Amino acid sequence: MRLPLLTLTAIAALFAAADADAQTYDPRYPVCMHVYTSGGRGGGGDYYDCSFTSIPQCRATASGRAASCDVNPYYVFDEPPPRRRHKKSN
Repeated sequence: MRLPLLTLTAIAALFAAADADAQTYDPRYPVCMHVYTSGGRGGGGDYYDCSFTSIPQCRATASGRAASCDVNPYYVFDEPPPRRRHKKSN
């Protein structure tokens, strides 16, 4: 009795699990445009276009579209250069 119950529970858990989304932000660019799309039959969606180097550049591209521009949360601003190691001289 236990095995069929556990099997049914495991199958139900697999069907209930949602698909994982891949990272949608490109860490090479500091600004992303969030584009909202309307699909047919009531199904809409959205996507991110992270190919902008400034907010004004993104806003010019987003003008007239259902889109907004945001700072990329995965972009590394002002990463410090690696420290140099000096060898000790004897």
